[in-house]
Amino acid sequence: MTGKLKLARAAFAAVILVAASAGAVGTAQAAKSKPPAPIVGGTLASTAQTPWAIALNNTRSSDPYDQYCGATLVKANKIVTAAHCVTQAISTYTAVQGRDDLRTTAGKTSKISKIWKDPLYGVQAGHDVAVLTLTTPFTGVATLPLETSTAADVVGAQATVYGWGNTEGTGPSDRFQKVLTPGLGDAYCNQVYASEGYVANGEICAGYKEGGKDSCQGDSGGPLVLNGRLFGVVSWGIGCADAGNPGVYAEVATYASALTTQINN
Repeated sequence: MTGKLKLARAAFAAVILVAASAGAVGTAQAAKSKPPAPIVGGTLASTAQTPWAIALNNTRSSDPYDQYCGATLVKANKIVTAAHCVTQAISTYTAVQGRDDLRTTAGKTSKISKIWKDPLYGVQAGHDVAVLTLTTPFTGVATLPLETSTAADVVGAQATVYGWGNTEGTGPSDRFQKVLTPGLGDAYCNQVYASEGYVANGEICAGYKEGGKDSCQGDSGGPLVLNGRLFGVVSWGIGCADAGNPGVYAEVATYASALTTQINN
């Protein structure tokens, strides 16, 4: 590490884990350093327009409305999220669909009956993906297909990230938001995160070199969407929306085969 904190983007209750080396990067992708406040520099979004966007709440969250992570509905009974979001007891999770404002009781909810986490997460760098099975399927709700081509990850790709996470004062808390985060390319993140364990063949580098707009703590596991497909999963970053420190996303296409097996299981 370089003395900076490498933070996963889940809304944990004030825990920080720092990797001792690039080989330990999986375990470093674990926590946030402050309570969640959504998306930095974004705008309000609507789950009516993006019904596949799921809030993955947890009773261990420090947020009064249990805001914790995001996820994506990819089948009526399956959601994709980040591996570092699923370290708590299965009984503590609730998936919420169709709730723009987490302070309300709008939408549908479901408990989780099964968790699959990429077995190489924490063993190798990257692999920050998981598939959860819903106890109560969200029938009749539109799902988002997976991106299956790694060729989609190009500089300038116009991807949008969604979530309910920390806004760092740029928007209302616990509200569903979105922000455009263009692809910056693997070469850029290989440079700025040279000692942070960035994985070019398993992660996406997206955001703005000058900062100002980004996903943040509480957005972990949420969708990065490109051309109507699940392009990435919010994973980690150094701070939020800081110049020279873009967001890092698990590259769905890299793990599409494993994800599809679990989605169809």
